[in-house]
Amino acid sequence: MAAKGTTRRHSFSSSAASTTSSCLAASLCLASLLIIVLLFSAARPTVLPKYYRTAPQFDGRHDSSPARLENRLSCNYSDGAWVLDPDPIAPRYDHTCKEIFKGWNCIANQKTNGRDLLRWRWQPSHCGLARLDPLRFLRRFRNSNIGFVGDSLNRNMFVSLVCMLRSVSSEVRKWRPAGADRGFTFLDYNLTIVYHRTNLLVRYGSWSASDPGGALESLGYKQGYRVDVDVPEHTWADAPGFHHILIFNTGHWWWAPSKFDPVKSPMLFFEKGSPILPPITPEVGIDVALKNMVSYVEKTASIGATKFFRTQSPRHFEGGDWNEGGSCRLKKPLQSNEVEEFFSVEKNATNAEVRVINKHLYKSLQGSSFRILDITRMSEFRADAHPSTTGGKKHEDCMHWCLPGLTDTWNDILMTSLEDAGS
Repeated sequence: MAAKGTTRRHSFSSSAASTTSSCLAASLCLASLLIIVLLFSAARPTVLPKYYRTAPQFDGRHDSSPARLENRLSCNYSDGAWVLDPDPIAPRYDHTCKEIFKGWNCIANQKTNGRDLLRWRWQPSHCGLARLDPLRFLRRFRNSNIGFVGDSLNRNMFVSLVCMLRSVSSEVRKWRPAGADRGFTFLDYNLTIVYHRTNLLVRYGSWSASDPGGALESLGYKQGYRVDVDVPEHTWADAPGFHHILIFNTGHWWWAPSKFDPVKSPMLFFEKGSPILPPITPEVGIDVALKNMVSYVEKTASIGATKFFRTQSPRHFEGGDWNEGGSCRLKKPLQSNEVEEFFSVEKNATNAEVRVINKHLYKSLQGSSFRILDITRMSEFRADAHPSTTGGKKHEDCMHWCLPGLTDTWNDILMTSLEDAGS
């Protein structure tokens, strides 16, 4: 681009000299020079001052200018603050969207701050973040397949996106490829969005001692869960070759003592069909599993597929874990000092697992073609955005998110990241 501009400037300079030498009258010469100056100015790209390009109020929305692109590519969307708009923001979709899981429908369940959640807007520190335009999304990803692969927190995000798109497109058909939990095709755009449920990404199932002389039996293991760290769960094994865009997550189930009790039902890791000996802990097992699954996706993904790994979604149990009477009844986002009390690894806070798991994710994704969809920091503030007592469970739900709610903003970041990736 620079070389092309230079050529044009040389052309203009030569033209200016020729015009000046041939002028018969001063007025004609002045008019010619004025035209040349105007042409030269039009040829130069507009460059915004640096302070303007990075100012928080800069919000190019769908602007694709070089300045806007530079702003997006250099923006850290996870760095920012929640801003309370003085007036209610128009909802992305109605709470009557049928895909919303009943326990997450905080407005229908009459959570006291259910509608107030819609007034909080995430403002990155050095750039703007546009709200996802559902009609533009449908047009942009026409003839595409998008797959969410992970636990129920990825379903939370999947539902948010589906409800947003259904608000502008009524021609929708339920359809899902083999193994998927649920999916929809937006017929007018031939766009399919699917959720593949998997808790650990890798295959696992109950295990019990059967051969007294077996390797694990000889170590005293009688029962537990067999986790094959090199075998993808069947629910998503074919997903990489089918979808053009993939969003993965895992983490919550790796630290779930109610499911994988270290003593009564431990995780027993297998590789190439045989137990890993000596037995390894979940902290080591997740590294091995993630390494294998990242490699599997890299090898089996369709050509040109865009792959994201979403960082860990934080829990906000206060006063104990979910099975210890923990609660999340705040009505406003946390302050920075409160966030550290909830998630400090050094203090072994109740919800510290979020940052521990992210360390494993970052380590496993190094050198891969995956893009990281970082939603952790922005979500750590939102202790107010969980279903809490209105989730319909015996304990308070301080893990999943109200819909409409926080995961709508996750999808804003997904859309912006897709545009940055050129998808």
